[in-house]
Amino acid sequence: MKSMTDRSSSARLRRLLPVLALTLLCLLCLTAQTAHAGVKAMLLINLNTGKTLYERNANLSIPPASLTKLMTMYLAMDAVSSRKLSLMGKVRVTREAARTGGSSMHLRTGERLPLSRLMLGMAVASGNDAAMTVAHAISGSTRNFVRLMNRKARNLGLRHTVFKNPSGLLAPGQKTTARDMARLARAYLKAYPSVRTFHATRRLVHRGRAINNTNLLLGRVRGVDGLKTGFTAASGYNVIITAERNGVRLMAVVMGGSSRAARDTAARRLVEAGFAAPASPAKVKRLMAGRRR
Repeated sequence: MKSMTDRSSSARLRRLLPVLALTLLCLLCLTAQTAHAGVKAMLLINLNTGKTLYERNANLSIPPASLTKLMTMYLAMDAVSSRKLSLMGKVRVTREAARTGGSSMHLRTGERLPLSRLMLGMAVASGNDAAMTVAHAISGSTRNFVRLMNRKARNLGLRHTVFKNPSGLLAPGQKTTARDMARLARAYLKAYPSVRTFHATRRLVHRGRAINNTNLLLGRVRGVDGLKTGFTAASGYNVIITAERNGVRLMAVVMGGSSRAARDTAARRLVEAGFAAPASPAKVKRLMAGRRR
């Protein structure tokens, strides 16, 4: 015969079973939602094959924020290619550029720096002042440079992208999508593979001031070697990540993050899932949903 204590314990266990089952179900649901938590759009591409391995809201319109600087850097390399500028040639910082707000490499009016230094300023510090300086060097004015940006966007087939300034600072009508940003980044890296050096640089020192790369996954996730972050209040936290392991190259785009941590967590999960299944969108989808099979 069971003791009173045994019967009491069994009764409590029976009462707890539905609660435990519900708790487990909730935990599974949370795991499945982790990949999507706090971000609006995601895209993962195998750069070796061009195959899209994962996407979610890839055509959603979102302000690009400092991802815009990829276009500015692309046009700077076009100017180098056409011999209008040289990477070692010095560029003068205009007053308008030095006064640009937001993220900065702390340039001064009249300062003269090599174009390569300004490229690092955009890639590492996400310097709006560097972007404006380069734009003025290429086109003479912000307005002329923005025309050049949008012409290039059309030529690249960025059908849902409109640029309003060289830096990505908040501007009415400035918009893009994760798919368009992936297309831009792929074209930029294909045309000028040497620019990876700028984006893989983890620290920039300018006039004695050390500035760490805004891409915090560099050095923290194996194989990550670029590419660019962005943030404004309207866009949320954006990032494009490039990574390579064992000859497999991936690109992940995450946009509209509610926080830097949410954005980086989503980017990390995309990269890890992509390397686990670089040829299988179905398996990547299962991994992103928290399932192993």
